[in-house]
Amino acid sequence: MEFGFTRDDEGFRAEVREWLAAHVTGVSDRRAWERTLGAAGWIGLGWGADGYGNRRAGLTRQVVWAEEYARSGAPPRSGHIGENLLAPTLIAHGTEEQKARFLPPIAAGDELWCQGYSEPGAGSDLAGVRTAAVRDGGAYRVSGQKIWTSLAHEADWCFVLARTEAGSRRHRGLSFLLVPMDQPGRVEVRPIRQLTGTSDFNEVYFDGAHAEQVVGGEGDGWRVAMSLLGFERGVSTLAQQIGFARELEDVVRAAQESGAARDPVVRERLVRQWAELRTMRWNALRTLGGSGDAGAPSVAKLLWAGWHQRLGELAVLVRGAAAGVGPADWSATAPYEVDAAQHLFLFSRADTIYGGSDQIQRTIIAERVLGLPREPKGAV
Repeated sequence: MEFGFTRDDEGFRAEVREWLAAHVTGVSDRRAWERTLGAAGWIGLGWGADGYGNRRAGLTRQVVWAEEYARSGAPPRSGHIGENLLAPTLIAHGTEEQKARFLPPIAAGDELWCQGYSEPGAGSDLAGVRTAAVRDGGAYRVSGQKIWTSLAHEADWCFVLARTEAGSRRHRGLSFLLVPMDQPGRVEVRPIRQLTGTSDFNEVYFDGAHAEQVVGGEGDGWRVAMSLLGFERGVSTLAQQIGFARELEDVVRAAQESGAARDPVVRERLVRQWAELRTMRWNALRTLGGSGDAGAPSVAKLLWAGWHQRLGELAVLVRGAAAGVGPADWSATAPYEVDAAQHLFLFSRADTIYGGSDQIQRTIIAERVLGLPREPKGAV
């Protein structure tokens, strides 16, 4: 299948670009921005179903929207997890009542979501989750800890993978629960301070939190959770690459200003970064066009994670000693701050770990694509 943009798609691109140019300027409240997007029908383009307050768009137009959004300088999306992860999962596995309850508020930008998967002892090995949920009449009481939970401090709801069968192990006995976050004394969110000085991730503690909704039925959580992860990498990959291109442009500009671009080794590395980014785009388009295989998401993750780390290293290399200096007005009493290049270098250290570490991605490719023997569980 060939993946390409038609004349109609390019007309849609002009519409999107015009709308964003008229609305992005002056955005300061990310939650209000989600409602602005929702009111215009821009949330849920890829759901494959309308009637929830969203527009319906084919794959090429989803790509157009994602790319133009990234180019526009619009703020990072607070509704990404609900729109691109939970909603497709509900469409695939939820009841009609669950779709009617949760999809319209997501499409309107009224309810934000976070993902309760990773735990201190169950990150890449998701089947090791220990958060437990016990029956309480027609609902559940959830107790346990989740970690690296993006946007938990803003979210209204969290979808939680929890063990609902006492004594169960690995993939069995898990359920996919929808937990409201506004439960004082039962749900606690603690921001995690990072090397960059920011707190994009959180720890979330559940202490008998109430949950009435289970998606896919009790004990079917592993299947639902894996289905959700299948939605995690898709159209958004191309939008991510637009951001990468902007970062690469900044690094090239810094190399020219510092004189580092005169070094043939630096020039070669910059050209390689550019060429690899183009290759990643073509690979993503090929995959979206239906030419990928079971290992395509893992290949994509391996490619961009390593690429982005190398870009972070270049960002500080081309600036020389200046890359190690903080802001001119920084003092011991001021908040810890880093500039854009320093943030890129520090944050990209985690690229090969979060979202599935490089080791896990290589194992997936080895087992599911190459057919190599499965790695023994519990091996040290």
